[in-house]
Amino acid sequence: MAGLFENEATRPLADRLRPQTLDEVVGQDHLVGENGPIGRMVRAQRLASMILWGTPGCGKTTIARLLADVTDLHFEPISAIFSGVADLRKIFERARERRAMGQGTLLFIDEVHRFNRAQQDSFLPHMEDGTIVLVGATTENPSFELNPAVLSRSQVMVLKRLDEEGMLDLLVRAEQEMGFTLPLTEEARQSVIAMADGDGRYLLNMAEELFNLPPGDEMDSSELAEAIQKRAPIYDKGQEGHYNLISALHKSLRGSDCDAALYWLARMLAGGEDPNFIARRLLRFAVEDIGLADPNAMSQALHAWQSYERLGSPEGELALAQAVIYLGTAPKSNAAYKAYKTSVQTAKETGSLSPPKHILNAPTKMMKDLGYGKNYAYDHNTKDGFSGQNYFPDNMPRHNFYQPVERGFEREVKKRLHYWDKLRQERQET
Repeated sequence: MAGLFENEATRPLADRLRPQTLDEVVGQDHLVGENGPIGRMVRAQRLASMILWGTPGCGKTTIARLLADVTDLHFEPISAIFSGVADLRKIFERARERRAMGQGTLLFIDEVHRFNRAQQDSFLPHMEDGTIVLVGATTENPSFELNPAVLSRSQVMVLKRLDEEGMLDLLVRAEQEMGFTLPLTEEARQSVIAMADGDGRYLLNMAEELFNLPPGDEMDSSELAEAIQKRAPIYDKGQEGHYNLISALHKSLRGSDCDAALYWLARMLAGGEDPNFIARRLLRFAVEDIGLADPNAMSQALHAWQSYERLGSPEGELALAQAVIYLGTAPKSNAAYKAYKTSVQTAKETGSLSPPKHILNAPTKMMKDLGYGKNYAYDHNTKDGFSGQNYFPDNMPRHNFYQPVERGFEREVKKRLHYWDKLRQERQET
């Protein structure tokens, strides 16, 4: 409740527009709606511990506070950034006292992934005996950041990044609260939503900044950009965003969609990713997903990396973009990758089989007497430059690890292999 002398207008706009019921939460109907898992818990008045996973500004804290209100639980909020085991002990003690008096406690932990394993383990007995209902909020993938024991006692609720419709709804609510419409062209209005990048809290803070500008004519996008600071893209090079975007780049290339690949490249560079990391992944892609379908792909990727190292940013980034286009439009084959993987597995399964003696050198008389090098056929001296001899260990069946595809350069390689297989059969029969 606001203090006696507190002016409502001095409160931040985002705080004034904070939802008062779950129905007012924007963009998360799949969770808090009538048929959503949180909605069903509320109707049954049986709240389970949960982890709210989502991007900044999508409503995690608001949902936790409202859950405490609708289930008559005491709301105990803390931040894992500023709290430790001593703080948790005091909270658990207060929760036990409330429980003895018939009231439960909803412990909301913001940035719950910041707690170490020992701190997370301290939740467990109090979750199990019902002293607390844990609601943790995190922007990081819980499967990477939270203890399995905590996850096994919680439900992970994935909150959606606010879409354009949800952001527009918030903007309209802000204008209704302030009593006038923002002086923006339609294009500038869309730019405000784009700048917020799915973060409702950031959108409202930006709108408040615009509301406080002196009255004037409608602003277009360029004037808007001068009036407010552009937000840096949400991208953590050390966390899940890093892996999600490089995976998106790799899979777009594999799918021969160079336009999508260029988009993900631009997203990573805009987020501050190390271009050398991207260049390494492009080289890996050339080897793993193109291979001999286009042997030049590896050279293109390597030369792009070297060009970036010599040019630096921003000019060198064009070399990476050129490599992305080349790799995205090249024929694809993982035949070499699969051949190597299968050969490694076969080598493990067959142990230490010796090579056939006819392909071993015989530098000593004893080795010659033992048959080393006997009947070896020098391929260059044979018809067609191909002897057709066996090069696998004796008594080991022949394996065809490499299965080239009918694309690009590998189409020609496949013809050669078929030709040599035919010669091999003919010469083994004579």
